[in-house]
Amino acid sequence: MAIAKKPKRLAREELNRIVEFCESVENKGLNPFAVEIEDLITIIREYFPNWKDPEELCLDAEALNRIASVIKMQSEWVKHRATSLYRDPFLVEEKIRSLPVEEIATIFLEVWRPIVELEQISMHSLSEAMRYWGELAPLDGRWRTDFVQTEMGTATREELTKQGILSSEAFSSELGRLWNELKQVAGKDGKIGYWDFIGAETYDETVRRAYLSSFLVTYGYATLEIHPLEEKIYILPHEKPVSKREVQSFSFPICIDSEDWVKWRDNREA
Repeated sequence: MAIAKKPKRLAREELNRIVEFCESVENKGLNPFAVEIEDLITIIREYFPNWKDPEELCLDAEALNRIASVIKMQSEWVKHRATSLYRDPFLVEEKIRSLPVEEIATIFLEVWRPIVELEQISMHSLSEAMRYWGELAPLDGRWRTDFVQTEMGTATREELTKQGILSSEAFSSELGRLWNELKQVAGKDGKIGYWDFIGAETYDETVRRAYLSSFLVTYGYATLEIHPLEEKIYILPHEKPVSKREVQSFSFPICIDSEDWVKWRDNREA
């Protein structure tokens, strides 16, 4: 198309607009095909004979460089869409609209992969259910097993002495002997597993050692090291009893039931 001759000032402004427009497309990631490349080149070709100054020639070269960058973006866009098997949504929609309903249904059935689970009552399952209920013992027979329900609580030294768990010997003497034993069996790192220390050949003796160990911690003769994530507990003896201010200020209940004792005994013998 023919372009009327314009003053150089207006021509330079138009070239600047071309440069800015191409930069905007490149920096903002706009659709490069929105740029009419042929029209921009036509404008540059019409203005080129009028440029004499080096600044004007540089501006002309800058405009051509920006247009070349947009052309490169168009090439990369086509290459990306071709390698990714891209299909324009509008073309896909038009293709679907043009297909007959029967053909769409056929394509759908060919690609459909439903997950189906069929559940129903059969004669076999009914007979199995009848046999199960027929062989099931009556309710009064199912509840004949005796069981004991216990509640958590505390025990005094006098109660444990009456039950034979603690001896009538001086309590401080028993603590002293247990403290010395703890210092002897503690490993090189100065600690031993809690169950490895309190565990004994009988459950009653294990309870007695656990009870005395709680007083070792309370009176500052030892301390507990607890690793909740690893579910491990260690007991560490002190060379000398620590003051009340240094004693562990929190309460950490440890359940010592017969099942835990049996499990510890079996692991030790394994």
